[in-house]
Amino acid sequence: MFRKNYFTAFLAAALFLIGSVAVFAQTAPMIGRVEMKKADGTVVPVAGATVDVLRADNERSKFLSTKTGKSGAFSFAGFPLVGTYVLSVSGPNIRPEYLLGIRTGGEEIRVTVYEGDGRRLTEEEIRTAMSASTTPGQTKPSGKSAAELKKEQEERQKLEAEYEVKKKKAEGDNALVNKMLQEGNKAFNAKDYNMAIVKYEEGFKANPQFVGSAPVLLNNKAKALQSRGVDMYISSAKLTDATVKRENMTKVTKDFADAVDAYNLSWTVLKNAPAADINDQKVYQDTKLETLRGAKSLVKNMVATDKLESTKTGVIKTLLQEYIAIETDKALKTEAQVILADAYRLAADPDNAIAEYRKALEMSPDNPDALAGLGLSLFDAGVRSNNTQQKQEGLNFMQRFAEVAPSTHKLKESVAGAVEYLKSEKLTPQKTTKKKN
Repeated sequence: MFRKNYFTAFLAAALFLIGSVAVFAQTAPMIGRVEMKKADGTVVPVAGATVDVLRADNERSKFLSTKTGKSGAFSFAGFPLVGTYVLSVSGPNIRPEYLLGIRTGGEEIRVTVYEGDGRRLTEEEIRTAMSASTTPGQTKPSGKSAAELKKEQEERQKLEAEYEVKKKKAEGDNALVNKMLQEGNKAFNAKDYNMAIVKYEEGFKANPQFVGSAPVLLNNKAKALQSRGVDMYISSAKLTDATVKRENMTKVTKDFADAVDAYNLSWTVLKNAPAADINDQKVYQDTKLETLRGAKSLVKNMVATDKLESTKTGVIKTLLQEYIAIETDKALKTEAQVILADAYRLAADPDNAIAEYRKALEMSPDNPDALAGLGLSLFDAGVRSNNTQQKQEGLNFMQRFAEVAPSTHKLKESVAGAVEYLKSEKLTPQKTTKKKN
């Protein structure tokens, strides 16, 4: 008898537990995500937005609220499956939105919001909105007239249409950019610099302000221009026809000048890039350094070939000073400083050349390039203004150059000629005082 009663009690308990499971199974979580569609068509997750839920078929129900996380996600533990709900979203700089006729247990709810005044609407306003429409999933701001709601819907549809247009254009631009980059690289590797320049330029124009592609295309264009200029210079060096040679050298100078402009535009895009467009900081910093190193290499070629357009010295100074500021290798810093000074000297601007050479000698007091350049620039400035003091100082630095420079130095002959001229004016070299580093 005892065993029978025990079995009956156990069966009752089991039925109770089974029944309890069935009851709890009638609830389900509500999960979703909040995104903002901006005026420019971009869509971003909204963190910290307030999500209010109210049961639509129960007048005595009250607000339940939560906040969205960093990814814009939100969740509620569980609501009865039999109910319908209205979901309200508000937050800083958000225009409040509603979703009507929501049920639990379905897929993730996506709520799209737009920029606004950040107002959080009241329960009364939400109930007013509920009474105006019961279409499941309909988004509807509260407390607005039918005309206002229609106007807002039209504006929203317009924004969405504009977004789709921009999205399709961006997709087309990206496809074109990738195509032109690949075709440009192929032409460059084949040394077809004319075609490479055309392809890189076309790719750049597809999205000229986008930091993810514009600097790469511009840097490649600059390299192609530089390579074309170098090839032209080498092939023209042995020409005997003076007219053709002069025309070709003019083309070399223009290619180098256009390459400076390409690097400068690349640097401008990089500096002005919105933070939202910089997806990878390392890639961004690497591209900045590559741009400035490319500009330094270009100017070095311009100096070596003496094909420098004087109108570009201001841009060259900006790019090389930016490079010097971020370069950590002392020797490379000094080299860039001398190149900048050389650019001013070749542009017949001795005053600026003197100032830049002095900076180079502060970095490296026995640098032969800086000693020769400073001596020649002081000599040039002294002759122009008939300033004996500058001539004397120039002679002193050229004498120091003669003591430390190898006999094969590229400026050996120029320095020797200037020294002979100054000696003919009865000037004698004086020992220079070397600054300590």
